[in-house]
This record gives sequence, C-alpha cells and structure tokens, in this order.
Amino acid sequence: MAAPRDRGESRVETPLEAELPICDAHHHLWERAPNVYLLDDLRADLASGHNVVSTVAIECGYGYRRNGPDEMKPVGETEFLENVAAQAARDPAIKPRVAAAIVGFADLALGDAVAPVLEAHLAGSPSRFRGIRHSTTWDASDDLRREAPAGMLADRKFREGFTWLEKFSLSFDAWLYHPQLPELADLARAFPAVTIILNHIGAPLGVGPYAGKRDEVYQVWRCGIEMTAACPNIAVKLGGVGSLRSGYDWHEREIQPSSGELAQALKPYFEWCIEKFGASRCLFESNFPVEKRSNSYVTVWNAFKHLTKNYSAAERAALFHDTASRLYRISEP
Repeated sequence: MAAPRDRGESRVETPLEAELPICDAHHHLWERAPNVYLLDDLRADLASGHNVVSTVAIECGYGYRRNGPDEMKPVGETEFLENVAAQAARDPAIKPRVAAAIVGFADLALGDAVAPVLEAHLAGSPSRFRGIRHSTTWDASDDLRREAPAGMLADRKFREGFTWLEKFSLSFDAWLYHPQLPELADLARAFPAVTIILNHIGAPLGVGPYAGKRDEVYQVWRCGIEMTAACPNIAVKLGGVGSLRSGYDWHEREIQPSSGELAQALKPYFEWCIEKFGASRCLFESNFPVEKRSNSYVTVWNAFKHLTKNYSAAERAALFHDTASRLYRISEP
C-alpha cells in the first residue's frame, strides 16, 4: 500500500500530453512504518497516465546491510535497488525502466577510505550505479533537520573523499538548503570534472526562521542559483517543492491544489532556474513519495507541462527526459 495521506484527498486530473517521454529523475523506495512506498506503489503511480519511460532511484537510507563494517552498510541500499530494477525489467507489465540509474550513499568524509565503499557500490550494481548523494543539510535553527556539520562541503576529509568520485567517473547529487548554495558553488569550482546535480532547486526554505519571509528567501535563493549556474558542471533538479520544509499548506488542504495552481506557485522558481542553467542543465523530478503528501503524481507532471507550454520542443525534451538521461547515462532502448 502507498503511504496514507494525513488530511487532503488526491485531486483527480487527466494527464496532459500523455505521449511526452519522461525520465523521472528522482524518486525513493522505502518502508518507514507505517508508510510504505515500494515497487508496487511506484508502479501504480507510473501507470497513472504519463509516459514515464525511465526512472532514477535515489538513496534514502533504506535497505542497509545489517552486518559488516558501518561504512559498507549503505551498499545494501544499492543492492536492494538493483534487485528492484531487475525485478521490474523481468515483468512485461512494467513498461518504464524502473531504477534505470541508481544513486547511493557513501560517507565522503571518510576521505581516501571511501574508495572501497564506492567499489562495492559499483560491484553491487555494475550497469546502473551512477553516483553518490551525501546530504549536507545544515541550518543554525533547531526547527530544521541537520544531516551534517556546518561547512561540510569545504571540509578537507570530505573533499579528499570527493576526489574519488572523479576517479570512478561518478556524479554527486547535492542535497542542501538555499543558504548553502554558495558553498556548493565553491565545491564545484574545486572539482570541475565532477558532475554535480543539485536536488530540489536548492531547497528554498519556508519554515522555522524562514516562515512568512517568502519574498526575502526568494531573493537570497535567486542569488545562490545564479552563483551555482555559473559553474558548468552543476545541473539542477526542478521539483521537491511539495515537501513541508517549503512552507506551503498543500498537505493540510481537504483537496490538493490543482496542477494550474501548483504551476503558478512554482513558476518564478523554475523559470529562474531554466533561465540561468538552460534546459540542457535542468531536469524534472517527482520526488515521490515525499511529494505524495502534498500532490498526486499526475498533478505534479501536469504542473510541469503547464509551466513549459511556451518552451520549444527541444527545450521540453531536455527538461522532461534528455537532460536526466544524459547526466545519469541512461541508454534508452
């Protein structure tokens, strides 16, 4: 079963432009009691009418090995996702290439000691493993989740470990908050040969000390996006705004917002990203099941299609499919 909604009900919409090919560049699979989102749940969303041809499965701390050295335990998630991908590939009823690319976790703060961990990830998924996501979210406020110490991206040991991504031709999914965007730009300049994919448009915050300051946050975020976009090795995922950290009330409503309303809320953020990065460095993501609490799968992709209706066919192909497929090295049949 998919994770139950707390309040509102999913809005029923008909998928727009159902033929447009999509690579869903960011989703998770997990069991977080009492919430479950595994292959059958993803499969139901993929079958809801949009033409999703492939997906990218991103680490979320699930499926770790229970035994062995602590640094090797995250390899279990890659092995789990590899098994899911193989299971989906064997099922003729599942048309999309589920987990066509896999992004795992390795503690880059291990420095040079991270090398055997990366090797183990590659051994666990020889044809699908593409990179690492190491969350570096930090804020001074106790109202926000911290998953790393302050300044992690500049840490000497972290950068020593980061060097191994280049050696293994792996990408880095960056997960941080909008005030940290300058730190990411500094990292990107230090490692120009490593592809860095910024998650969730850099997470402009709307809770804790940022609540009620959307215009002020937007201006700081705009500057951060402009700074990261100046680094040619950074791309940005467009999505993830339905998370509670964004400060919207969508998860509290009796009926979820329509795709039109969602598109209007996202428009200034997404258009700024596309203007600064270009369509060739922007990629749409569902961020399911996190987004599921606020918006349905159909509504999310409908909103993205509303947003891009005035873009060229080539730009839309890049945004919905080609950029993700290229960056995660997915060869479509």
